[in-house]
Amino acid sequence: MFLFSTTGGLNVSDVIVQLVFLLILAAVIVGVITLVINARKRNNQLSRMEEKVDKLSQGEKK
Repeated sequence: MFLFSTTGGLNVSDVIVQLVFLLILAAVIVGVITLVINARKRNNQLSRMEEKVDKLSQGEKK
């Protein structure tokens, strides 16, 4: 069977498993970075919206 063949002492199945684990690790890292970036963008957007609401409420009080 192909998965049990060896190349220089390495099993092909071992290499495939290691690549899968590497892809999972990379996906977790990219996911965490994406969450942090989105949280910062959302926080900045909320701050801008709050400033606009404050300006509008200041205009109504005058």
